[in-house]
Amino acid sequence: MQRKSVLIVDGNPEFARVLTRAFRARGLEAGSVGNAADALARAHTLPPDYAVVDLRLREGSGLDLIRPLLATNSAARILILTGYASIPTAVDAIKLGACHYIAKPAYIEEIVAALGIDPVAVKEDSTALPVTGKRGFEDLEWKRIQEVLRDHDGNLTAAAHVLGMYRRTLQRKLEARSKAVGRDVLNEIRMQAPVRRRRDLRLAAAM
Repeated sequence: MQRKSVLIVDGNPEFARVLTRAFRARGLEAGSVGNAADALARAHTLPPDYAVVDLRLREGSGLDLIRPLLATNSAARILILTGYASIPTAVDAIKLGACHYIAKPAYIEEIVAALGIDPVAVKEDSTALPVTGKRGFEDLEWKRIQEVLRDHDGNLTAAAHVLGMYRRTLQRKLEARSKAVGRDVLNEIRMQAPVRRRRDLRLAAAM
């Protein structure tokens, strides 16, 4: 019996890789791509039974992929993920044929349920799966947030743009994290910025 296939279209390779492995652990033929062109090329080779598509792709909107993906398999169930959740885009996604629309961060249990995949159909030999639940995805997301904030010296607006979410969404996440750990994590990142720049200058001078 041929395994059902799932296509992940997301510009964050780490998130896409973890999600791919999570689907494979559930017995699906899963693969990920980072842009619309590669998504359509893969879909024409292997029409997906399920698709998880980021709303904001580098070259355009994930909404534009819904109908072309359905053209390869009219029964495909397509889920739109986004850090820019809004009622208008949610309505557009459903009108175009998506089965569901979820705001990031999205956890594997939510995604599986939204796509109508049996949540207990996980292979017994899936010990290699590094992230399986809510806690793991939160850690993955927080690691990415830290990296981007450090790259932009704690600038919330610039970091939110790179992360693909609203500034206020990022701010809420930082406030929640600060409350959980009992310290101002954003201020710590900003204080580290001058130290990191001096270190980078020393390394550049030594080359």
